[in-house]
Order: sequence, then C-alpha cells, then structure tokens
Amino acid sequence: LMRSINSSTAGDFSLAGVMLVGDSGVGKTCLLVRFKDGAFLAGSFISTVGIDFRNKVMTIDAVKVKLQIWDTAGQERFRSVTHAYYRDAHALLLLYDVTNKASFDNIRAWLTEIHEYAQQDVVVMLLGNKADSTHDRLVKREEGEKLAKEFGVPFMETSAKSGLNVELAFTAVAKELKHRTMKEPDEPKFQLQEYVDKEMRTVGCCRS
Repeated sequence: LMRSINSSTAGDFSLAGVMLVGDSGVGKTCLLVRFKDGAFLAGSFISTVGIDFRNKVMTIDAVKVKLQIWDTAGQERFRSVTHAYYRDAHALLLLYDVTNKASFDNIRAWLTEIHEYAQQDVVVMLLGNKADSTHDRLVKREEGEKLAKEFGVPFMETSAKSGLNVELAFTAVAKELKHRTMKEPDEPKFQLQEYVDKEMRTVGCCRS
C-alpha cells in the first residue's frame, strides 16, 4: 500500500488503509464483517492469525473512497506482525469490549503502541464494541468518553451484532481522509468528533 492517498482526475481517490486494532475477542472481525457484508458472525470462530483484509468502496460526498480494511490479531504473539502494518495505515479503529474491563484497561497500552509505530498524522478513533450487551456491561459509556477526551481522539460505542454505529465509524474516518486529501484552500477543516456527535444525535437519543 502506498502511504499517500492521491486524488484521481475522476474525482475519486485511491486506496486508504484502515486498521482494526485491540485485544483479542473484542469483536474486530465481527465489526468488519458487519460493515462489509451487513451480517453478524454468530457463535465462536477462529481468532484472526496475523493480518486479514477486505476492500470496500464507499461514496463520500459524491466521491468514491476505496477502503482497504486490515483486521489484525489481538494476541501478543502476533504483535510484531501488526507493528509492520502500522506505518502504512491512514486510519486506526481501536476497539475494546464494553463487557471486558481488561480490554478497556489495555487501551492506554494500545495508544502508546500506536504513538510509537504509526504515522504522526494517522486518524485514530476509539470504539466501545458490544454495546448491545446491556446486562453484561462492565465499562460505562462515560468511561470511554473520558479516556477518549484525555487522548484527544473521537469516540463512539458500536455493536457488530445490532449494527449500531458500525457504518458511521467507517464513514467518519473515510470523510476525514477524503477532506484531508481533497480540501479546498478556503474550506473549513473537517471536525471528526463534531460530525460523529451530530450523526449520533440524528439517529436518536435513546442509547444504552
């Protein structure tokens, strides 16, 4: 993957790499499958080994954006493989599982790793996944918001099972990348968190 995203004459722009990172079992593969195919992977399945990827073309403000989404293994033994891909990623979706406190506590370590290996201008978004699991929840939404604010990254809760905010997460980072690449000189800077907040309010106020 070329690091730079270049606009083409047709008004489309080339491949953007979006990387899914976080502990094993937080739902990275489920999130990717929900976004790519609109389906939920029920039951247990084999953990991702190393790196897997899928392509998806999105239309953002009448411009076609091709995302190459890398699904990474969360286990420690595959971490060196993951590190090699960080430097090429344009955006990182960092996931924890709201029913798994350890996966949330490990977010700081993931952010340190991102800071060390990824490009300085990489787009990072924090996602609290499995938000549909209201009875098993161990991490409050406010805790996710507070951590995201501390690190200055956008935040939302998602559910690969119900589809909550899955499309929005990928759309938001695609919009950010598109604006960075094709911004007119007098165009205001795209505010990722503002966009996310506005879109979530539009969907409805009743959120668990």
